[in-house]
This record gives sequence, C-alpha cells and structure tokens, in this order.
Amino acid sequence: APVRLQPPQTRAGLPEQNVFAVHVIEDEPPAGIEPLEWMLLSSVPTHSPEQALERLQWYARRWTIETWHRVLKSGCRIEARQFGTLERFVRATSLFAVIAWRILYTTLLARLDGELPCEVVLQPIEWQALYCRVHRTTRPPDKVPSLNQAVLWIATLGGYLNRRSDPPPGATVIWRGFFVLHEITEMFRIFSSGP
Repeated sequence: APVRLQPPQTRAGLPEQNVFAVHVIEDEPPAGIEPLEWMLLSSVPTHSPEQALERLQWYARRWTIETWHRVLKSGCRIEARQFGTLERFVRATSLFAVIAWRILYTTLLARLDGELPCEVVLQPIEWQALYCRVHRTTRPPDKVPSLNQAVLWIATLGGYLNRRSDPPPGATVIWRGFFVLHEITEMFRIFSSGP
C-alpha cells in the first residue's frame, strides 16, 4: 500500500516521503519455527502481489550485497587506503570491487555446486600451487580438484579449522586464504619457470 512518512518532530523542515509498504509474512514456516515477517518500505511503486514478490526478492539479496561490501571494506581494506587523487581512488576501487566479487563468488559457488572443477574460479597455476603447498609436493596432479576441495584448502590457509561442527567456510577465511594463495602462486611461478 502507498503510505506517507512524516518527518520526525525534532527535524522540522524535512519533507514528507511517499513510499510503498510491503508487509510480508511467511505462510508455511518449518515446524517449530516462527514465520518470517518483514515490513519493507520501498520508493519503487508496488501495486500487485507480483511486484511485492519482486521487491521481496530484491531485499533477500541484500545480505549477499552486505557480505560483498564487508569483503571490500575489511578484506581489501578499501577505507584504510590513501589514494591521493580521485582518479587513483576510482581505479583502485574498480580493481578491489572485482577482487571482492571473486572472493564472494567463490564462496557462494562452492556452496551451490562444489563438485565443479576448481578451474571455474582458479587459474591452473593457482590450483597447482595450492595443491603443492597443501600436500607438500612439487608435482601437481593431472586431475583438476573439485571446487569444494580447493575452497577448503584456501579456507584452511585463511585459518579455517574444518571441525566436524563448523559451518562451511565464509568469506572472511576465504579472503585471508586468497591472500596467502597469491603469495604461494607467485613462488610456484618462480620455481616452476626454471633457471
């Protein structure tokens, strides 16, 4: 329904805001679990159940976007860097946005389809360096490891303990592991190129 929001009384002079309220209640929650209930306010016109469901899908993606921002801010430390100029900031942020995307994409893809070959997210030299580091060998296997296995190795490099009760690795241990993987890959590249 369309609603009009009044500004707080302590903020005189602010205009009223016209928004659309979407009230969502889960109609068939799992047994013993309280149903989800959200009240969403949107500036996007919402007049039908189909439009309300679309706004709900947008909102449900918010948590993934929040995780991406956390990787960008905490993992890539974008806020701690001093760029000096706007041009440098834009270039660096563009690069770090892709790095944060890769970390989040790897994390989520491993949860969705971990049996894929790890080359869907890793270059051959990366997974070979990773394999050799984890197995303490100089000879990578002929067969490409699964994405699940590679992500587990990366997460372990990032501090993941892989205990039986642990949830799947999250973005934090993955970004820490990718940082270590970068160094491992560079050393593997140097030693593989020969004299």
